[in-house]
Amino acid sequence: MTDVLDLHAYLARIGYRGDRSPTLVNLHALTAAHTKSIPFENLDVLLGRPIDLEPVALFRKLVTDRRGGYCFEQNGLFLHVLEALGYSVKPLSARVRLQRPRDFLPPRTHVFLRVELEGESWLTDVGVGAASLTSAIRFVHDLEQPTDHEPRRIVREGSVDFHQVRHGEVWNDVYEFTGEEMPLVDRTVASWFTSAHPHSHFRDRLMAARALDDGRRLTLLNRELTMRARDGSTETRSIDTPEELLKVLAESFGLEFPAGTRFGTGESLPWAT
Repeated sequence: MTDVLDLHAYLARIGYRGDRSPTLVNLHALTAAHTKSIPFENLDVLLGRPIDLEPVALFRKLVTDRRGGYCFEQNGLFLHVLEALGYSVKPLSARVRLQRPRDFLPPRTHVFLRVELEGESWLTDVGVGAASLTSAIRFVHDLEQPTDHEPRRIVREGSVDFHQVRHGEVWNDVYEFTGEEMPLVDRTVASWFTSAHPHSHFRDRLMAARALDDGRRLTLLNRELTMRARDGSTETRSIDTPEELLKVLAESFGLEFPAGTRFGTGESLPWAT
């Protein structure tokens, strides 16, 4: 990746001007800057475009073309960035559990990053939508940890760890994991399922998310634009026209598309082709 990764261009993309040494302070800062600058989104899936996880393609899409992406793209790029900066980092697999009951078993279609630093393990994740981290969290159990946005914790049940986020007074599962590494070949298979399998929810809903500087988060789900405050309270408004949708994507998420663009073919999608 180092032969195709222009660190200066990446750091300019996320607005980071700080020190580049592989320290915990800088890991926190890079995590926050990435999540606030490069939006989570699945729009290429809805446009029928293939998702390419090769390093040069990730850099071109997320940095040069100023687009966003989902976990395999976001954390794939961030993995290479951290490696280039001298961090010891591994991609780990997970099952996303946001808004899913414990008796439902989701597929293993998420990747996040484990960083070994200063004698401890830290987790970072810039690719889980409205729950993307804005600070790395220490890999310890039953410890509430602050981030730039919501508190987090990791709890263990049996042989499985759960990454959780607190909204108000309620702890919600983000994903479960066992610590298994997820090499590129496995990420490629899982990404194909996410982008192409008819049962993948990435194919039947429009999603975008971005963290803001003041602790709020902005999330787009089909026609609903939601602002979530740090305390968990939300304000939601509907988007009424396809032209307004393109305007929201451009102004709120930095995602520019030509006039007349329509996303996907599913009946549940807004103004689908």
